[in-house]
Amino acid sequence: MRTLSIVLILLMAHLAVAAPAEAPSRLFEGKDLFGLQRVTDPQIRPDGGAVAYVRERYDIMTDRAQHSIWLVDTDTGAQHPLDTGTSSVSAPRWSPDGRRLAYIVSEGDRSGLFVRWMQSGQSGRIADLAAAPEDLQWSPDGRAIAFIMRKPEGEKRTLGTAPPKPENAKWAAPLTVITDLTYRRDTEGYLQPGYSHAFVVPADGGALRQLTFGAFDEHGPIAWTSDGRYLLLSGNRSEGWQRDMSTSQIYQVSVSDTKLTQLTHRAGPETTPRISPDGKKIAYLGYDDHMLGYQDAHVYVMDRDGSNDHSITDSLDRSVSDLQWAADGRSLFIQYTDAAITKVARLSLDGSVQPVVAGLGGSQLDRPYTLGGAFSVASNGVVAFTSGSSDSPVDLSIARGTRVTRLTQLNKSLLAGKTLAQTRHLTVRSSLDQRPIDAWLVTPPDFDPGKKYPLILEIHGGPYGCYGSYFATDYQLYAAAGYMVLYTNPRGSTSYGEEFANLIQGNYPGPDYDDLMSAVDAAIAKGSVDSNQLFVTGGSGGGLLTAWIVGKTHRFRAAATQKPVINYVSYLLTTDESTTVPMHWFGKMPWQDPEVYWKHSPLSLVGNVTTPTLVVVGSEDYRTPVSESEQYYEALQLRGVPTALVEVPGASHYSLTARPSQSAAKVSAILAWFDRYRLGSL
Repeated sequence: MRTLSIVLILLMAHLAVAAPAEAPSRLFEGKDLFGLQRVTDPQIRPDGGAVAYVRERYDIMTDRAQHSIWLVDTDTGAQHPLDTGTSSVSAPRWSPDGRRLAYIVSEGDRSGLFVRWMQSGQSGRIADLAAAPEDLQWSPDGRAIAFIMRKPEGEKRTLGTAPPKPENAKWAAPLTVITDLTYRRDTEGYLQPGYSHAFVVPADGGALRQLTFGAFDEHGPIAWTSDGRYLLLSGNRSEGWQRDMSTSQIYQVSVSDTKLTQLTHRAGPETTPRISPDGKKIAYLGYDDHMLGYQDAHVYVMDRDGSNDHSITDSLDRSVSDLQWAADGRSLFIQYTDAAITKVARLSLDGSVQPVVAGLGGSQLDRPYTLGGAFSVASNGVVAFTSGSSDSPVDLSIARGTRVTRLTQLNKSLLAGKTLAQTRHLTVRSSLDQRPIDAWLVTPPDFDPGKKYPLILEIHGGPYGCYGSYFATDYQLYAAAGYMVLYTNPRGSTSYGEEFANLIQGNYPGPDYDDLMSAVDAAIAKGSVDSNQLFVTGGSGGGLLTAWIVGKTHRFRAAATQKPVINYVSYLLTTDESTTVPMHWFGKMPWQDPEVYWKHSPLSLVGNVTTPTLVVVGSEDYRTPVSESEQYYEALQLRGVPTALVEVPGASHYSLTARPSQSAAKVSAILAWFDRYRLGSL
């Protein structure tokens, strides 16, 4: 018996040691955010033989994105990393002959400009930069590189003086004196004195030279003229330019003597100048500002001296976000979003449009925005672009004529082991006027159409923005928790033409509420949504609409308003958009018509709210400042409505989900809040 007992003990110990590890979950989880990768900034070599792109991945130890440059052969698909010795690189740009590659290395508050000689594999540090440049452009002869960079200028402002400080005394920091209209920006924080100007440096190293000066900002993208004598850029040098941030003009600056010449004189934003291959014409983006909330950016073409300026996209009724001349000089490649699908097309100088490729992926992982897709074109017409889908984050693809080839599958190994949520288009007609409204339903993994599921309505921000059929980590996590997700492009959304976007002009929020409720009704009518288990959330403009919705209806069991606008008066006097929003959205300043501002503020409806509402915001949000969220939280508390305030430490408006741990935790907090009010929950 004793021997048998020992054998059994040894056997049990062996089994305990040899027991297999728990199998990984087939559901998408918060920790999976660390394993995701995506393609950004694809730059095709001039001959079309290779693409350099920035690969973004996440380091679980630092909880931050890391960036590396990779090279892909367009014929074989073979790829390898560019060894830069750092994980903080960006902006790869080929020299005109394709033999060198410039790039930026970020080093804390400073940056370095490097050039790689591709044949030898050697890199050289070309310049030390005080800040990250806005744009890099090689001169046509490959001898110089130009860019825009913010340069600190002037001392910190003072007002009065403190008493003399005794030696070795430890006093408080000196007073901060602010005199600029725009003194902080989202993602940048409080601004130090300085302006953005154009610089040029020899491509083989040498002295950095400043080309523009004065108390003004210049902006990229920039362009060299074909003779290499001038740079084209945009800026606003009019008196009082700080109060007119929606206006800019195209300028040329002489590289030899820095003489600046204004080429356009339109009341509106003029940007992204591009010189034709023969050097005789300039194309650029812009529009005449009619003081509307949304206006399409058109493609304009003018002669080299600024004469004969005219739009060639008046019939397109879509906003163009980028452009590049074709090698023949008779057409341009343009990027725009049409009905939630981002496209590249060939635009002839007579205004005719020929589609080239569709499905450019956006730049965000958490939600399916169409913004941020990118492309570049080789001299032989091969197009490299960021391609996206609802099944995977953005990859790299190329188009040769009508043939599209996907060159990367960065997330194949991670997602192959997951049962993902599926996205289906939903047909919606608004109850207000029967307008068609684009909407999508995201169904949980292993979805059973015979069952009933709780539904989360998730609303995009802007309001002038749009969602598309793209991968979204928030939705995957919501769906993995057993929720269906509904997202829509209500009136006010972009990519459906100016008329559709401006249906909310001076009336936001307003009729977009009817579109959202119609989408909810259409989702319920499909038969798999439990109409007693409705939840709502959204960020920025979507956070505003979430707060508006719970003030208008009690049909939702719980809500989570993320980085919302709550009080238009306080928002417009604290946001970094105060120079553009008041007149373009309302036509008057808050003190000129306080009633219209209050009428559209969700705070005006707080007396109607009974829905348990979570409030979420980044602690460094300067777009919809923290005070907006705090106002709403305090108002709900005073009303006795169940609420909680969640602040994401260190996060700005646009970086609320930039760190994977915070992105996952934010979704987990929202799910925990919804689960608390979900029927049948523990």
